[in-house]
Amino acid sequence: MTTLLLLATAIAWRTYTTQQLPTTLPNEITLTFQDNTKINGQTLRGFATSEYGRIYITYTMHSAQEKKQLLTTPLAGLTIQASGELIPPEPPLHRYQFSMRDYLKSQQATGIYEIEHFEAIRYDNGITAKLARYRYKLMSHIDAHFPQSLRGEAKALLFGDQQDIDDELSRAYQILGITHLFAISGLHIALLGGAFYQILLFCGMRIYYAKWLLVLALPTYAILAGSSPSVWRAAIMTMIVVLLQMRQTKLTAADALALTFIGFVLYNPSVVYQVGFQLSYLATASLIYSTKILLTSNWLKNAFFMTFVCQMFVYPLLLHHFYELSLSSFIVNVILVPLFSFMILPLNLMFFILSYSMPSLSAWLLALYEPFRTQLTTALIWLAERPYQLWQPGKPDFLWLIIAMIGVFLLFIMFEKRRYGLALLAVLCPVVLLEMKPLLHDELRITYLSVGQGDCTIIELPHKKGVYVVDAGGVLRFQQENWKTSETPYEVGRRIVVPYLKGRGLTTIDTLILTHADADHVEGAEEVMQEIRVREIHITPNSSTKTVMADVLAEATTQRIPVLERMAGSNWQQGDVTFSYIWPKETTYDGNNDSLVLHVARGSFSTLLTGDIEEAGELSLVHETLLQTTILSPGHHGSKTSSSEAFLQATQPQLAIFSTGKNNRYGHPAQEVRERYKKQQIPTLNTAEDGTVEAIVTNTSWYVKQRQ
Repeated sequence: MTTLLLLATAIAWRTYTTQQLPTTLPNEITLTFQDNTKINGQTLRGFATSEYGRIYITYTMHSAQEKKQLLTTPLAGLTIQASGELIPPEPPLHRYQFSMRDYLKSQQATGIYEIEHFEAIRYDNGITAKLARYRYKLMSHIDAHFPQSLRGEAKALLFGDQQDIDDELSRAYQILGITHLFAISGLHIALLGGAFYQILLFCGMRIYYAKWLLVLALPTYAILAGSSPSVWRAAIMTMIVVLLQMRQTKLTAADALALTFIGFVLYNPSVVYQVGFQLSYLATASLIYSTKILLTSNWLKNAFFMTFVCQMFVYPLLLHHFYELSLSSFIVNVILVPLFSFMILPLNLMFFILSYSMPSLSAWLLALYEPFRTQLTTALIWLAERPYQLWQPGKPDFLWLIIAMIGVFLLFIMFEKRRYGLALLAVLCPVVLLEMKPLLHDELRITYLSVGQGDCTIIELPHKKGVYVVDAGGVLRFQQENWKTSETPYEVGRRIVVPYLKGRGLTTIDTLILTHADADHVEGAEEVMQEIRVREIHITPNSSTKTVMADVLAEATTQRIPVLERMAGSNWQQGDVTFSYIWPKETTYDGNNDSLVLHVARGSFSTLLTGDIEEAGELSLVHETLLQTTILSPGHHGSKTSSSEAFLQATQPQLAIFSTGKNNRYGHPAQEVRERYKKQQIPTLNTAEDGTVEAIVTNTSWYVKQRQ
């Protein structure tokens, strides 16, 4: 009891001191780059240390020559004198998007420091910095001696660097639930450590000295492997067990796990917010405390039960962080974990060692291995493309997480007692509860999604009877020099729209409506279609001829999604919600003024979604019977060419919601437009300032919810 009290006191004090991070930094500061600094396009990002604590830094390079120099310079441990300013992280655009603020908190970082200029001073000669620079050399060696298709795999498996893993392959691994195979874990450490120890014994070294050398090698490799929590957990657990064995003191795996957990939290309380830390410790604990289930004489049963135990213990946490769970992982891992652990990992290690000692032989063996690995990658991508592999119920609330974890514990208790019916019931109850909850909601939800300088509106019908998405955002891409081009371009559909849909548990879009052929409305559609099932697409007449629609139409053709042209007079009803197109009335497509204009109504509530319609189009609409509305989505993001006085008088909205990007180059919404709404006493919201806006419509009333 005394020990627990002392531990709680120490953790509380450490947490308090951690929270006392500075809120301002000087314009001139000395920084030392850490190992995880990356260059993408013309931007350098990563973490640095300073006298003020850990800081996330960004730097925009000024020339191709400067980028080339930085790419060929090991940055880890480089101390610089920098000038810049501390800026607050941007809040997420909606509650399901990645939060930079939470990420910095989990990394115990002060904030984001934008470097304007810096000068190199010296290299840190500490052992950690030297090892980090050596890691850079080792990965550069892989770049020089491995085929391009195998570099990402080798770096990930040997040194924990996943930056070069192909995006398509990474998504395939995520669908199959095998991303952990490329994160250096306890199994990696056990295999590599065990092999190292056996080699020492084979070479004639005494057991006592071999164990000491293993204890020294483990933290060295942990740094070379990127210093992730899972690597350090496995390394420290092994070190503790080996050291206590040398003292002839017994220690259970559970005790070793608890000691490393306590050490991590005392050293950095913020680590508990890291997803990798949470999953690593929970998965390891599940294996330690499930030995009765895992001990079978059949290796195939053992492999399945290991996967089953780990997946079941962490599934509530996976849903909380990622809003989806791979169902195929229960089978795929049985095959791929042994394949990666006992074949692919050792082969990569062998190729790497031979590339130093016998480079010609290494190159020859890699040439033989590459076709096999390419075929395996092709097979995995094909397998990931099969439908119905993911359970995507949305982000569960905290109460459900508690219920689910209780269900997991009951599952294994009942399983050990061979009461399989009760075990199944313990799992199914939380699952059924999570699936049934949305079906009970009798509300129409219209989400005016903040997608930057673009447009996206998501309509969810009562009782989850239908989902309609109007536009999918996008980025207006301008030509720039090649060296400035990002290797991973920002994708609005994948980064913003898809996380919201998955967070809400929306796995199917009944109709994707693309109001017109502008990049900031349709560019994200292809990414959405690749992640979320779409039943049909509506477009305005003849907009399909525009270049910006090519990728969308190609993806629709690949997936056999019907693409239908719609215009004024087309309408349908789902339950008590009606959808009506009131524009355009001609089949000629000339741009903004031929946007599809959609009127959605439930009872006395309605919303009017106008695309990029401008004044000429607005004036053609002022006599339409369905024009009056409760919430107006103003045309063309509030451009001065739209929201004419006649149109506002005809629509008489109770609220207008502009969809714009923060500090956008166009100045949307225009000041004169703001004044026009103010003059007519129409309240306005702006997604750039207010974030995502959700309108909740019941049978008798409506209200809006802003950034959460």
